[in-house]
Amino acid sequence: MIRAYAAHEAKGKLTPFEYDPGELKPDQVEIDVIACGVCHSDLSMLHNDWHNSSYPLVPGHEVVGTIAQIGNHVTHLKVGDTVGLGWFSGSCMTCDQCMGGDHNLCPSGEQTIVGRHGGFANKVRCNAEWATLLPPGLDIKKAGPLFCGGITVFNPIVQFDVKPTDRVGVVGIGGLGHLAIQFLNKWGCEVTAFTSSDSKRNEALGMGAHQVVNSRDDGQLDKIAGSLDFVLSTVNVDLNWPAFLNVLRPKGRLHTVGAVLSPIPVAAFSLIGGQKSLSGSPLGSPATVRKMLDFCARHQIAPVTEHFPMSQVNEALAHLEAGKARYRIVLENDFA
Repeated sequence: MIRAYAAHEAKGKLTPFEYDPGELKPDQVEIDVIACGVCHSDLSMLHNDWHNSSYPLVPGHEVVGTIAQIGNHVTHLKVGDTVGLGWFSGSCMTCDQCMGGDHNLCPSGEQTIVGRHGGFANKVRCNAEWATLLPPGLDIKKAGPLFCGGITVFNPIVQFDVKPTDRVGVVGIGGLGHLAIQFLNKWGCEVTAFTSSDSKRNEALGMGAHQVVNSRDDGQLDKIAGSLDFVLSTVNVDLNWPAFLNVLRPKGRLHTVGAVLSPIPVAAFSLIGGQKSLSGSPLGSPATVRKMLDFCARHQIAPVTEHFPMSQVNEALAHLEAGKARYRIVLENDFA
């Protein structure tokens, strides 16, 4: 039996829950959970904001732990290995996307907390391709958020060939944005942090931003018009989208990884005139996850975390929902 914390209805409290996962499949691994990050997507799933939640729901998709069992088709992992698991827990391994290395774009890919149980538990299972070995030098109890928040912002840096000579903006200095600033600084970019909270100004500068702009101040946005090559939005709220397109240089890109629920209004001429682009992306492939982890180990990049015992999961979620997290919450397994 796997012991976990589950909600039994939308917006319900998480309570102790046990389930039998059945026999381990040949291509799966079972992970003994050490720690699991808490992501805003866990809240969205708990609230059924995306209308794809099923209950009882065990959230948790930023897992770090050790391999407890391996299926008989798994050859690249062994019992005792320290691994991480993020949003995706399976891919078909035969479609054009998987065969091309884009497992994160698999049309039938399995998601760790959609239609199955996640990592707010003592154990969790996944297909072996999504269990990624941790390189030496990473703090195991802090590494979980890299498997969702981290890879979500690292992936577009790789996908769109962001260069060290680029001037890049990051919108939102939260669980995703604080990692994006660190990545881009070490990538060699000049980094502009956009935040609506003046209290985060000094923290953003300390993480590697070269300047900080108030994302709600149209006057400040006007002053930097035409200056950035790439703007990465990590927030799930509406912005002054035309103003952010206006800060781009010709051929610039405005890219969102924030799950904004309302449509993004963009006039065609705001893209055509400067040959600008608007895009989005999910998390990265297993290969990109490995690349990110190696980059973090090389440059000593880590999430800024607050830690709760897993038994205080409801308090941790309330802390996140109140906007008090600085900058990522991690639950540590305290099942007896």
